[in-house]
Amino acid sequence: MQRRLSLVAHHGLNRLAAREHAWLERLNGVRRPGWEVGLLRLASRLGDGVFWYALMLALLVRHGGDALPAVLHMIVAGLAGTLLYKWLKGATERPRPYQACPSICCLTAPLDRFSFPSGHTLHAVVFSLVATAYYPALGWLVWPFTALVALSRLVLGLHYVSDVLVGALLGASVAMLALAL
Repeated sequence: MQRRLSLVAHHGLNRLAAREHAWLERLNGVRRPGWEVGLLRLASRLGDGVFWYALMLALLVRHGGDALPAVLHMIVAGLAGTLLYKWLKGATERPRPYQACPSICCLTAPLDRFSFPSGHTLHAVVFSLVATAYYPALGWLVWPFTALVALSRLVLGLHYVSDVLVGALLGASVAMLALAL
C-alpha cells in the first residue's frame, strides 16, 4: 500500500513539478542583491527551529508559568507536524527543484533529501497560529517571519510552490486540530 501511494504520488508530483519549473526559474534566477539572499538564508536557517525555540523561551521568561500552556501546545503541535511531514516526504520521495531542473540553483543546504511538503513552512504556520491564538499581539512578529520563511524556500531553490502551499495548509490543519483539542 505504501509503495503504491509512493508511485501514484510521485507521478502526480512530477507532472506538477514540470509546470512549476518556469515559476521557480524566475524566482530563483533573478539577480538579487547579496543582502537579499543573505536575509532569505537567515530566515531559512532561523526557520530550522531556532526562531521558534527562542520564541518559546522568551514567552516563558516574560510570562513565567502562564506561558506554559502555549509553549506545550506549540511543542505538541510541532511534533505532530514533524511526524506528518516526515511521513509524506518518505511516501512521495519528490526530488527538490534544484535536483530536477539544472537551471535552478540551490542557494543553501537542505536539511533533508526530499521536497514535498515544505516542513519549514508547515512548522512556521503551526507555530504562528498556536502562538497568536494565545498571544495575538505576537502577530506583527510571527506572520512576517512565516511569510519570509515560505518565500525563502522558493527563492533558495529548495521547494516548489506546491510544496510551500501544501506545507502551509497542513500546518494550518495541524494547528487548528491541536487548538481544538
